[in-house]
Amino acid sequence: MASAETAKKPDKKLKLFHLTWPIFLEVFLFMLMGIADTFMLSALSDDAVSGVGAANQYVHIAILILEVVGNGAAIVVSQYLGSKRYLEASKISALAVTLNLIVGLLMSVIFVIFSKNMMIAMNLQGDVLEHASKYLIIVGGAIFLQAIINSLSAIIRVHGFTKQTMFVSLGMNIVHVVGNYALIFGNFGFPELGVQGAAISSVVSRLLALIVFFWILYRVMEYRVEFRYYITLSKEYIRKILQIGIPSAFEQVMYQGCQIVFLYYVTYLGAESLAARQYAVNISMFTYLFAIAIGMGTAIIVGRFVGGNEQDEAYTSVWTSVKWAFLFTLCMVTLVIIFRYPLMRLFTDNTEIIEIGASVLLLSILLETGRTLNIVIISSLRAAGDAKYPVIIGSFSMVAMSLPLGYFLVFELNLGLVGVWLAITVDEWTRAIIMYYRWKSRKWERYALVSPKKSRQ
Repeated sequence: MASAETAKKPDKKLKLFHLTWPIFLEVFLFMLMGIADTFMLSALSDDAVSGVGAANQYVHIAILILEVVGNGAAIVVSQYLGSKRYLEASKISALAVTLNLIVGLLMSVIFVIFSKNMMIAMNLQGDVLEHASKYLIIVGGAIFLQAIINSLSAIIRVHGFTKQTMFVSLGMNIVHVVGNYALIFGNFGFPELGVQGAAISSVVSRLLALIVFFWILYRVMEYRVEFRYYITLSKEYIRKILQIGIPSAFEQVMYQGCQIVFLYYVTYLGAESLAARQYAVNISMFTYLFAIAIGMGTAIIVGRFVGGNEQDEAYTSVWTSVKWAFLFTLCMVTLVIIFRYPLMRLFTDNTEIIEIGASVLLLSILLETGRTLNIVIISSLRAAGDAKYPVIIGSFSMVAMSLPLGYFLVFELNLGLVGVWLAITVDEWTRAIIMYYRWKSRKWERYALVSPKKSRQ
């Protein structure tokens, strides 16, 4: 373990751009894993794409639940780094890995046992059901790998080493795409496994990434993580992690839960709408990609400032981030709207699917701008310790408002997939306006988790 004299002291004055561009590429590469599955499976059939898309709804929810620990620990570690408590940051990092491994193993067991039942509950039938079940039992059964990755990558990023996590994501994607090519279509002498091949490729790429992440962790920590830290369960640290992590993850689970309900609505609109939704979602992810990166980078900075009792700097940094995120999202939305038909044709030549997908992509100018504000401001509120407020607002806006509104627009006004997009848009802008005034009120200042400590560890 490093001594107090030799331990590296991270620079609290992290720059948004230096943090954000590697995060941007990392998130972009992570999204490419899903895009690669969708694009390569589209060569098999639209049913394969629909099945994998439906299965990934459950995988995404599982990953969000795992972020209870990963995100909670990252915020707590960030504030401890800001308050110069470096040894405690090391202990919390080890604890986060252990907690996420336990939760991940439990989830893996659930997926292995109940995967087909979970897909039947989504009203899937026939070939779509078979594809979804095969994919979920493999990817879901190995979700514990992603559990550990969540913790490690979040901790490494919060120390300011965002380029390292980006390079791991790059390697993971290369392995994943090559694995897809080999296992989906039976190239390089491998068997032709279709959807199962895509699932196996995902698992193998995550396993290799996990090994590299562990190696990086032991190179970037100010204090080396000792083995005993992994098995020392501090009630104080667990409480602080869960104080942030549970509300943060619950809000995201609510959001994804609503997306599953909307997906359930879409299953009644036909196979064309189901496939169009999956393609449009994949395209739309790129419109708010930079907002995600800026939100994550801003959260690291806000956590450091709040931990160092520099609330004024935290307050102003968020408005700068909002401005840049909004600008980049507008640019991306404009490109998507202009090229919406060629983008849809990348995935399918079915004219009905293309028309449905293009119609909802036209609404991106409304949906993604509101989503961008939420991503940046809510991330900042969590980093400041104010994690419960977004959950309270989300329970009203997402569950009590957008779901009934979506049902009305889809089934009563017969707007089809457009009705789903409009309901999500209303939710995003409702929360965006409320979150804007929450940050402006500065009520989040009372929720800091640690206080500055200038003495040596």
